[in-house]
Amino acid sequence: MIFRALKSRTPKIAAVAAALALTLSGCGGGAQSDAGGPVTLRFTWWGSDVRHKMTQKLIDAFEAKNPNIKVEGEYGDWSGYWDKLATQVASQQAPDVIQMDLQYLGEYAKRGALLDLKEVDLSKFDKAAADAGKTPDGQFAVTAGMNALVVLANPSLVSASGVPLPDDQSWTWQDYEKTTADITAKGKAGTFGSGPITGDASFNLWLRQHGKSLFTPDGKLGFEEADATSYFEFQAGLRDAKSVPPASVMTEEASASLDQTGLATNKFAMGWLWSNQLGALTKASGQPLEIKRPPSTAGDAKSAQQYYKASQLWSASSRTKHPKEAQQFIDFLANSVEAGEIALADRGIPGNSEVRDAIQSKLSPADAATASFINDIADEVGDAPVVPPAGSSPASEILTRFVTEVHFGRLSPEEAAKKSIEEIKSGLS
Repeated sequence: MIFRALKSRTPKIAAVAAALALTLSGCGGGAQSDAGGPVTLRFTWWGSDVRHKMTQKLIDAFEAKNPNIKVEGEYGDWSGYWDKLATQVASQQAPDVIQMDLQYLGEYAKRGALLDLKEVDLSKFDKAAADAGKTPDGQFAVTAGMNALVVLANPSLVSASGVPLPDDQSWTWQDYEKTTADITAKGKAGTFGSGPITGDASFNLWLRQHGKSLFTPDGKLGFEEADATSYFEFQAGLRDAKSVPPASVMTEEASASLDQTGLATNKFAMGWLWSNQLGALTKASGQPLEIKRPPSTAGDAKSAQQYYKASQLWSASSRTKHPKEAQQFIDFLANSVEAGEIALADRGIPGNSEVRDAIQSKLSPADAATASFINDIADEVGDAPVVPPAGSSPASEILTRFVTEVHFGRLSPEEAAKKSIEEIKSGLS
């Protein structure tokens, strides 16, 4: 399971959309900065106490270099962040600089709430990392940290089964199914070759490898019913081969905390996660987990359409009175080696390649391995996926639910494809 963090987002995003729809129609470009004199920026983010303290160090470092700019922090935890931000934006009291999430970016950008970040330097970003915050209308966000969809493998469980893993640069989806089925059959009792493969990321990767996409730039579905049927047929194959656990276990997995998942508790030999989860899962499992590329249709990593995903992003309000200074602060966060040495991998692996190289030796072993992987696949990644359009947020939950229905045998792949498309389209409309 790779999207447990999204389980609670759907109602929040619906509330955000409703609040934004009330008053954002008049949003336009940012007002001009006051001429001369000191400037105060409001900056909002979510996170743990550790992140709050680290972010204050970033603010202090920026203010030391820019004595005429003061940055006031406004922060909290995830649960109340988006409701508060939606209220602030709707009442025209938005913070100047905003820690943004990809699932909300399309909604805020569409409503005119975000500034086009034309003055932030993205020349040291890989194109895919730079484009992660871009919509057809502008660069409304800058990657704060990068992830990649990966397969995490538990070498201890793989070794106990006696099943060799194929080369991850050339294995196919069929290789993955067979290998994980063999591990289930030959491994320790009560263990499985793979955890569930659910959510929108794996589906989007499947589509990209078949020349399609989850969404199009104009906010429509980028695939047909036949494409979804083939994916659900793959899921049925995993079920029949016993590559993955039974549907009842998959259901439990979906609601488990990260440290209680099958990979963390040494029940799954492999699992589909985001690369930045390597450290937490390694610690929880007590095993030196390894990063592997996801399989491909053609058996060729360079045509696998792997992609970078922004773990978090930086945005600015379209109503800021200080657009120049807001972008100056974002540029510091994104491009300063000093900022990189303070933040390290807290918000993901830096998008700026020079910053990434500069902090490599300072990272924890797990984060260093993640950074190395991000660098290793740089010439393999395809174009950045389309920023999810407004109304698309339920897609991951919908796909997960219908995958589970297929694994229970309650729906055929054809039925799951038809019904899931109907639900996703309903949200987009």
